Amino acid sequence: MESYRFAIVIGASSGIGAELVELLANQGCRVAAVARRTDRLTELASRYPGKVLPYTHDVTNYEEVPPLFQEVTQVLGGLDLVIYASGVMPEVGFNEFDFAKDRAMVEVNLLGAISWLDEAANRMQQTRHGCIVGIGSRGGDRGFGSMPVYSTTKAALATYLEALRNRVARYGVRVVTVKPGPVATEMTAHLHLKGMLSAHAAARRILAVSFKTGEHYLKFSDRCICAVIRVFPSFLFRRLKL
Repeated sequence: MESYRFAIVIGASSGIGAELVELLANQGCRVAAVARRTDRLTELASRYPGKVLPYTHDVTNYEEVPPLFQEVTQVLGGLDLVIYASGVMPEVGFNEFDFAKDRAMVEVNLLGAISWLDEAANRMQQTRHGCIVGIGSRGGDRGFGSMPVYSTTKAALATYLEALRNRVARYGVRVVTVKPGPVATEMTAHLHLKGMLSAHAAARRILAVSFKTGEHYLKFSDRCICAVIRVFPSFLFRRLKL
């Protein structure tokens, strides 16, 4: 199987992102780990000297992205893979409307992704090589009343990634949308769901599907459930209060 030599993981300090960094480093890949929390990045890099390169960055500082992207790719010595794993999902009550929370989700889940993945797509279509992975969500498959803006950001991210895929496929670049389903991370701790994938298991599956362009669910059951949800009549879907 093809392997990656040079990668960037954005959102690398915890959860799926951190697990992806470790898996890639263990496979011999040089990885730029990008995230806000310097202490966690430093600890992660200390376990993989020469393999994991830490970069402290807040994805909402969009103006930093172009020069930082150029610096990272130069230091890495190449680029095969970019994974955008940053995301926020604050706890929002079913009858709560909080613009500050909504704005944070739009800025991190969507605009941050666009700022990084635009750079990746531009480079990869010129080099005619590489893979872009965006971590989406089942929550973007319908307008869930329990999380209106989170659903919006993930639906928009899926459409953006599809458009990128349609644009850069002709240059031999893969664009992969992953919808992991519930994964046990700090972000989802407040959901108290049973049967969640571990972050490690999710990361392994994400790397496996990254070699096939397109949109992927990590569990067959999720794919079946979401196929039903997408065609469920709206007047019935509203009654479920999801």
